Amino acid sequence: MAAEVEETLKRIQSHRGVTGTIVVNSEGIPIKTTLDNSTTVQYASLIHSLTAKARSTVRDIDPSNDLKFLRIRSRRNEIMCAPDKEFLLIDIQQHEQS
Repeated sequence: MAAEVEETLKRIQSHRGVTGTIVVNSEGIPIKTTLDNSTTVQYASLIHSLTAKARSTVRDIDPSNDLKFLRIRSRRNEIMCAPDKEFLLIDIQQHEQS
């Protein structure tokens, strides 16, 4: 299983524009990252909190529904979050200027 996770993270990281990948546990603690420590802690804390609020909002609207993916786009970056029961995958990309 660990080999599958490593392979998946390597595959994600190899995509053009990907600047970092973080795996966060259910308490919001980063357990795997490709970024420096201070950047990892900042992203993990803020995105974990935002994802929890988004998940809560989706459940408030429809209790039988759940958050599957969250995509945030700013001028410079695009942050994609894939929440699961035990983990949260955060992928940071530089988006292409058109």
